[in-house]
Amino acid sequence: MSLRNIAIIAHVDHGKTTLVDQLLAQSGVFRANEATVERAMDSNDQERERGITILAKCTSVLWNGKAGETRINIIDTPGHADFGGEVERILGMVDGCVLLVDAEEGVMPQTKFVLGKALKMGLKPILCLNKVDRPHADPDRILNDAFDLFAAMGASDEQLDFPHIYASGKNGWATLDMEKPNDTLAPLFDLIVEHVPEPKAVARKDEPFQILSVLIESDPFLGRLLTGRIESGKATPGLAIKALSRDGKEIERGRITKVLAFRGLKRQPIEDAEAGDIVAIAGLSKATVADTLCALDVTEALPAQPIDPPTISMTVSVNDSPLAGREGDKVQSRVIAARLLKEAESNVAIRVTETAEKDAYEVAGRGELQLGVLIEGMRREGFELSISRPRVVFQTDPETGERLEPIEDVMIDVDDEFSGIVIEKLSARKAELKDMGPSGAGKTRISLMAPSRSLIGYQGEFLTDTRGSGVLNRVFSHYEPYKGAIDAGRKGVLVANSDGETAAFALWNLEDRGTMFVGAGEKTYQGMIIGENARADDLDVNPMKAKQLTNVRASGKDESIRLTPPRRLTLEQAIAYIEEDELVEVTPKNIRLRKKVLNPSFRKKRVKED
Repeated sequence: MSLRNIAIIAHVDHGKTTLVDQLLAQSGVFRANEATVERAMDSNDQERERGITILAKCTSVLWNGKAGETRINIIDTPGHADFGGEVERILGMVDGCVLLVDAEEGVMPQTKFVLGKALKMGLKPILCLNKVDRPHADPDRILNDAFDLFAAMGASDEQLDFPHIYASGKNGWATLDMEKPNDTLAPLFDLIVEHVPEPKAVARKDEPFQILSVLIESDPFLGRLLTGRIESGKATPGLAIKALSRDGKEIERGRITKVLAFRGLKRQPIEDAEAGDIVAIAGLSKATVADTLCALDVTEALPAQPIDPPTISMTVSVNDSPLAGREGDKVQSRVIAARLLKEAESNVAIRVTETAEKDAYEVAGRGELQLGVLIEGMRREGFELSISRPRVVFQTDPETGERLEPIEDVMIDVDDEFSGIVIEKLSARKAELKDMGPSGAGKTRISLMAPSRSLIGYQGEFLTDTRGSGVLNRVFSHYEPYKGAIDAGRKGVLVANSDGETAAFALWNLEDRGTMFVGAGEKTYQGMIIGENARADDLDVNPMKAKQLTNVRASGKDESIRLTPPRRLTLEQAIAYIEEDELVEVTPKNIRLRKKVLNPSFRKKRVKED
C-alpha cells in the first residue's frame, strides 16, 4: 500500500475543515449508521464556538482509486495569521499541500503567508478553487490571480506548473473541468495520489530510527505524546530511544511505550510504524517540539524549521482587585506561571518571560486573537488574572541601531460607501495605501501596509464605521523603522469612586455622561471602569447613589427607571480597548476593566509626576 502525506492550507473561512469532513465521509471513515458532526476536526470548545480552527490536527483515510489502495494522512491547519506558528511546523512533515482559495473572495493575505511557507520548503501545491457554486464566484479570474501570486512569491518552474481543481467542499464534489459536473470528491483524491510524491523517507526504512517532533500534547493515561513523521527506520513499542535538542545535545533517554497512528478521527495503537508515516509516540517526559527522537546510536539531530518571532506581547499578572479570589480557584502567581510555561512548551509561537515584578509574566505571541484564546482557555479552567494592554515587540537593527517595529499586510473588503472613512481612519494611524479597486457586488477591496501598533484596538471601531459589514484581514509582513507616535483617539472613561453595588437610579442619571459597561445591581469597586465618557478625559463618578425617599419624593411618584442595556465587551474587545494605565480583570464569571492605580488621589499624583 502506498502512502501520501498532505496538508490543507488556506486563508481563514475558505472551507478547509468542511472539505476535510467530506474527504473523511467519502473515504468511508464513518460507518453508515454513525452520526457525523459538522466540522469534525474542530474538536475543542473554543474552536466550535468561534467557528475557526486553532490547532493543527491530523487524520488519515484509505482511498481505493485509479492507483490502487493508498493511505492518505491529511493535516487540517488553522487559517488565522495569529496561529501561523502551527502551519509553519506542520509543513515540515508533509510532502505536498492542497492550497484552498475561495472562488469568490480570491487570494487573501493569509493565502500569501501559507503559500510562501510551502514554496520555501519546496512543496508543489495543488490549487483547489473552492465554493465555485457561490453566486458571485469567478474561478477563472481567481485562477489567474493565484498564478500571479505564485510568480510573485518566486515559485520555481516546477511549482508554477501546478494542477488545479474546482470544488464545493460543502456539497462534497470536485471536478477538473467546470463543463463536466461531478457528484463526488474522487477527482481530488486521485489528483492527490498522482501529484503528491511518496515520502522520501520510505527509502530509509532500514536505517536507524529517527523522527522530528512537530506537535506535542498530553494524554491523562499515556503522558506526553509527540507527533511527527518518521524520517528513517521503524518505531515499535519497547524500542530504546533518546531525545536530541536542535544543536544535538542529549535531553533524555527512554523507551517507546506506545506508537499511535491516526485512523480516521481516532488514534489507534499499532505494533510497528515504518518510515514516512505520521505517528504519535509516548514514553518520554522532557522532549518537546523541534526535538529529534532517535535510536541510541544516532548522533545528529534532524534540522527543524525556524519559527517567525512573536510580534505582540502583554503582561499577565495576579488579580489584585478588591473582588479577587471570589470567583476563581487558581489565583496564585506560581499556578499562573506553571500554566503559561506549559502553554509555551506546546505552542512554539508563544514566548513567556518573567518580569522584574516577579509576580507578573510577559506573554508574547502573534496577535490579539492568539493571546485572547489563551486567556479565555485559562479563564475556563478557573484562573483569575490581570492583563495589560498589548504592546508590539520592537527589534533593533544590528547595523544602524535603529528601532524597528512590525508592519502588517492589511486587506479590507467593505461596501463602497464606507471605503472613505476606513481609509481616512487608517491613514491617521500611519497606514500606507497600496491598492484599491472594486471587488464586485458593490464592494471595494483596499490593500494597505500598517504598523501593528496602529491596529491594536481598531477592530471594534472598524465594525462600527462599516455598520458591521466590513471584513478586515491582516498578516505580519516585515519589520520597518519606527513610524513615530500614533494618536488612536480613544475617549475617556467613567471610573467608580467607591465600593458597593450599582444602583439603577445612579446609572440612569449617568447615562447622559456616556455609554455604560455595567447594569444595575452589579458589584463595583473604587477604580473600576464602569463606562465610556462622552468626552476625552476620565471622570470619577458614584454609581451607587440611591434615590432619596422623603415625603416629597415617594418611591412611586416618578416614572419607572428604564436603563439602556449596557455595552458588554468580549475578552478580545476588552484587551484592545484599555489604555496603558488600565488593566482587564479576568475571572471565570466576569470580565471587568479597571485602572492600575485604584485610589483616585494617587492616580492624580502620578499624572502630575509624569
